[in-house]
Amino acid sequence: MEGFKVDKWGYEVKTNSDSCISSINSYYHQVLSYGRERSVILEAPKQDPTCVLANILAAHYLSSADSSRALPLLQAAKSYLEQASLYEKVVFDVINCLISPSRDDDVAVELHFKLLKDFPRDLVSLKRAQVLCFYMGRPDLSLKLVEQVLSVNKQESYIYGMLAFSLLELGRYTDAEEAANKGFEIDSEDAWTHHALCHVYQYKCRFKEAVQFMEKCSRTWSSLSSFMYTHNWWHVALCYLEGHSPMEKVRDVYDQNIWKELERSDASPAEVYLNAVGLLLRVYVRGGINVFGDRLKILADCLTNKAFWYLEWHLDVLVVWALSCTGEVSKAEELLEGLKSRISKMTKKKRQHMQRAMLKLYSNMARVKMNGRWNFLTRHLMLLTTRLLEHQTNSLMFSMMFGSLCC
Repeated sequence: MEGFKVDKWGYEVKTNSDSCISSINSYYHQVLSYGRERSVILEAPKQDPTCVLANILAAHYLSSADSSRALPLLQAAKSYLEQASLYEKVVFDVINCLISPSRDDDVAVELHFKLLKDFPRDLVSLKRAQVLCFYMGRPDLSLKLVEQVLSVNKQESYIYGMLAFSLLELGRYTDAEEAANKGFEIDSEDAWTHHALCHVYQYKCRFKEAVQFMEKCSRTWSSLSSFMYTHNWWHVALCYLEGHSPMEKVRDVYDQNIWKELERSDASPAEVYLNAVGLLLRVYVRGGINVFGDRLKILADCLTNKAFWYLEWHLDVLVVWALSCTGEVSKAEELLEGLKSRISKMTKKKRQHMQRAMLKLYSNMARVKMNGRWNFLTRHLMLLTTRLLEHQTNSLMFSMMFGSLCC
């Protein structure tokens, strides 16, 4: 059709610009590979300011970190929507829902189901939907999404890593291992498949095998985002920890493969801090924090910088722990009060979900404070925080996958 080109998936996009399509396709690759060059999508609307797909994808990329820059892109997408392809219109509707201040997550998931029914090759939309399901705590929906499109993507890179993770979340470890191995056969450099296989090995207590596998794969990780790079190494460190290796082994991974990421000029500090504090929490629970010297204090000092507050709930909860654990009690209280305030401004539906988690956190902090101790080995708080560490993340996941963080 005149004035239309096709993207990586073979779907029509209203543009005459090969450069615009190339930037969109590059963005697809960066998202699915957890690359650190997702900002390439910002080139697409420069190359064709009238392209709806370019504008809406760029708006989504910026929405969590720089909403003032996202708004003109969203408006541009709206203004050219009438001339866009059907595929672009559907993607616009989905992302417009996602970046709405009053977003209803259930509606957003349903829109993704409809999009993938008509456009099943769009693996970036599948990934976006699975991330949404992950922080909603709905692995059942995540699996349904990937199963819906599996038949037309059987030989595609990335699909089996996405399948494997959904199976993992549902406790189907044998099926997850089979799916991840199939993905590894198709693309041995897919970091999400590496991640899924490591999860399998951890769940089955095959810690030595997990470390050997991940360290072998790590030579392909240099182009990963700060989050995915440090998160995969976080898993290596956990395997050392849970496999009862010397605590010095865990410390070496922290120093050389997590904290050292901050030396890179294109590092995203918040993404590094998330995995750093998550690892130190585990070490603390295991009674090994003395081996780490003043590392927790150094990290906590970084986290007193309010630029790293309110980026996402998972990180905020961990920051509360790190600050309180290192004597920054007033800062921890300030952050916690800020979280309560933000919950109060949510829609009723979201507020009810968040209040249940945050009230547990707050009650534990209050009880420990009344006892005159800010000792966060309190069993309930440890269980809550560790649970959040393993299973709950929200806007940072969207940021690491599709956008960037203001750090």
